[in-house]
Amino acid sequence: MTDALRVLIVGGYGVFGGRLVEMLRSDARLTLLVAGRSLASAREFCERRSSAPGARLEPVVFDRSTRDAAALAALKPTLVVDASGPFQAYGDSRYRLIENCIACGVHYLDLADGSDFVAGVAAFDDAARGAGIYALSGVSSFPVLTAAVVRRLSGGMAAVLSIRVGIAPSPYAGVGMNVIRAIASYAGQAVARTRDGRQCSGHPFTEWMHFVIAVPGRMPLRCTRFSLVDVPDLRALAQEWPQASDVWMGAGPVPAALHWALTALAWLVRWRWLPTLSWLAPVIAFVTNHVRWGEHRGGMFVVVRGRDADGSELVREWHLLAEGDDGPLIPCMAVEAVVRRVLAGHPPAPGARTAIHDVELADYEALFAQRTIFTATRQRLPATAQPLYRQLLGQAWQQLPQPLRQLHTVDAAASTFTGRCGVERGRSPLAWIAAKSIGFPRAGDNLAITVRLVAVGGGERWSRSVGGSTFSSMQSAGRGLADGLVRERFGAVAVDMALVVEPDRLVYVVRRWRLFGVPLPLWLGPRSIAVETADGQRFWFDVRIAHPLTGLIVRYRGWLVREPDNVASKRPASAAPTPPPTPTG
Repeated sequence: MTDALRVLIVGGYGVFGGRLVEMLRSDARLTLLVAGRSLASAREFCERRSSAPGARLEPVVFDRSTRDAAALAALKPTLVVDASGPFQAYGDSRYRLIENCIACGVHYLDLADGSDFVAGVAAFDDAARGAGIYALSGVSSFPVLTAAVVRRLSGGMAAVLSIRVGIAPSPYAGVGMNVIRAIASYAGQAVARTRDGRQCSGHPFTEWMHFVIAVPGRMPLRCTRFSLVDVPDLRALAQEWPQASDVWMGAGPVPAALHWALTALAWLVRWRWLPTLSWLAPVIAFVTNHVRWGEHRGGMFVVVRGRDADGSELVREWHLLAEGDDGPLIPCMAVEAVVRRVLAGHPPAPGARTAIHDVELADYEALFAQRTIFTATRQRLPATAQPLYRQLLGQAWQQLPQPLRQLHTVDAAASTFTGRCGVERGRSPLAWIAAKSIGFPRAGDNLAITVRLVAVGGGERWSRSVGGSTFSSMQSAGRGLADGLVRERFGAVAVDMALVVEPDRLVYVVRRWRLFGVPLPLWLGPRSIAVETADGQRFWFDVRIAHPLTGLIVRYRGWLVREPDNVASKRPASAAPTPPPTPTG
């Protein structure tokens, strides 16, 4: 263990600096020097947090661009963290703070997101080694987290062919002005990137892709458009995996209207009709921080395409979901991980470099576990390689009760389940028409039910016979905008549902729907609540389908067992099953 650590956080009362203080201030071994150009702002920031036990907070005045190293030496820090920026606009004296840290023998970290700035830090490697200090740049999600994930995903690959990364912030995550200035400065400008196996120029916000971030077993994010951004990964990952023919990094800023406006304006910069979008930074900042709607959730993905030793292509994905206010903390977690290592007596080796080898994914995972941040890996397999639900649920599959796993293990050999159920039907004429068109059964109690499942062409056909009525549906894996969802089609209606694994049950949540193949707004679609649970060896189901125009259409609930084990025929016909738990949400 180390003695008390004095950490000078430049920009300490700003967006990222403030978040870092919040993450570190519970540790009494730290003295956090909250620094900026305004002593009043630093003092006010510290006073609002003075009552909490833990680290000592000291407000100080410090300008990172000062020429005199004496100002830094007077504060006697052990470690400096530059959380200010924008690093793309630091100018000719951009490395002044690193030079002063080397002169004073003070360790240095930064949250730089500028490719040129991070790449240039290596020029100070000899001087940092000579001073016995470490100077790590880009200690943030880009490129530290991305590099750690790529190392995990590429394990066992003979070659890495491409790397694609995207980050989707929550619409309620505050974005600092310096980040906005950085985005506005490079939107539409030429930046170096690797494409088709060669170095070329990319133009941020004029190149994009769509992707669905979906941690198996949890509610996925809606399909997001990610635009190319200028981050250190474009160089750092290309140097780390030189065989990769394509390295691409994107962000999905919100609201979507602002994102499309940025794209349109970035094209004007690319065509040289505008010199830069820097003049627009205040407007972008206002819209980003004041125009908010949607779910308070964010996420990130990393996709690595490679080859194994036999030459077969592999595609592996890493998905991250962050709920509520925890997502905005992720960019500071690499710094937190380094500080925790230093406190534990395991500091980084001396030298100046990009920090991609100084934090591992395991360090992040330990910090994620303390918050509502969830991750999972997926490997793309042929549609017929695994049963549909096992493929979609991935690591969450084993969390299902055994009867649910048994029913959802569907293959080409048809499996049959039988049991008893009760059926309720809506009473409105429109509800009757909707139920009749699909073939839903009539209302009744303690009806015999038979469900037959068979794998067909990468999907599953579900045939249900209830009280003499038969209806069927086709289930398959969603594609494109519905990636990660299960699609169930009843005639002209198709619904895309998230498979959410909760303790001892599986919940289906409708996320998209189509009528005659045409996607329609969710608020116009059917309302479905479907829950699967287990009791001993019995599979319990509770499905309710309604629509704003019709009210209840049908609700059927009951239990099933695999046909060879069925003992329902020995049960008196009057013995109605106990209703399963009522679903919520």
